[in-house]
Amino acid sequence: MKQHYEWLTNIGILDFKDKTALIVGGREMGMQYALALSKMNVKDITIITKSEKIPSEFCKSLGINALTGGFEEHLPNMGKKDLTIVATPIPLLLDATTRAIECGQNNILVEKPGSLYSNKLLDLAKKVGSKKVRIAYNRLVYPSFHKLMSMVDKGEDISSCRFCFTEWIHRIPFEKYQTDEYHRWGIANSLHVISMAMELIGMPKEITLYQLGKLDWHPSGSVFVGSGISRNDIPFSYHADWGGGGRWELEIITKKNAYRLIPLEEIHSCPTGSVTWKKESLETAYTDVKPGIAEEVAVMLDDNIEEKIGLISLEKAAELNKLAEKIFGYERQ
Repeated sequence: MKQHYEWLTNIGILDFKDKTALIVGGREMGMQYALALSKMNVKDITIITKSEKIPSEFCKSLGINALTGGFEEHLPNMGKKDLTIVATPIPLLLDATTRAIECGQNNILVEKPGSLYSNKLLDLAKKVGSKKVRIAYNRLVYPSFHKLMSMVDKGEDISSCRFCFTEWIHRIPFEKYQTDEYHRWGIANSLHVISMAMELIGMPKEITLYQLGKLDWHPSGSVFVGSGISRNDIPFSYHADWGGGGRWELEIITKKNAYRLIPLEEIHSCPTGSVTWKKESLETAYTDVKPGIAEEVAVMLDDNIEEKIGLISLEKAAELNKLAEKIFGYERQ
């Protein structure tokens, strides 16, 4: 992925009013995409949902066409859209994406992680052909992330990286998801942070890792620590203790500065020789939309920009899943 901070912060000036969009899935993320598309002035938006509980007032206020009954019923009857967004629960993501491809949609954004299993992502990749399918790692198009990349691009080579993906288990909505989602929570959730680190420094070429502890709902461990060297020869370390405090964070060191994304939506810098952290200013195109959502939608709607920035392909998503399977010990399951 290449940095394009200036472009991402100016997507509000782009004209998308003639674009058409289909959202498969009417839960929280489906609503977030609908809100982003509406703010981006996309006039033709359809949501397909299985549930009858879709917020009708929300859809009516935004002029969204809502269809209940599920994607199997409605996808065959949908005309080709400029963008199809698959935002179903994780167990349905691959089935809905496959059906969208079979029904003629050729520009598809799939909610992360696409699948809990790397081999299933690779199986889908074989069916895609010339159609474009990307996995929606929205944090990879955060303005904070791209500004950090722009700073590094100005000659500040990364000398090391540290990241943390501690989970707030007291906030996890148990009894909401299926068992394998909890058993692979590192892929379902923590992979957001890991993917940001890997995009900055490159995937590991060497890694030493440990899993300690155990949770009833996550049997492979509760404490995860490790270190390694990336393919770009950048040393890194990581830490996560799901039984303690702390939060997601990403830190890189250069000869001139240390940079932190903590929270991930913000960027803080500390010059070499100092202990004072300064919050960097950030621009964003849509302050009332979940960060990264409008940005990745804009990339998907503009092929020229997609070539310049790049989003996560099915093959790259599978590679990230494989790394997470090692970090969290899922290979033993």
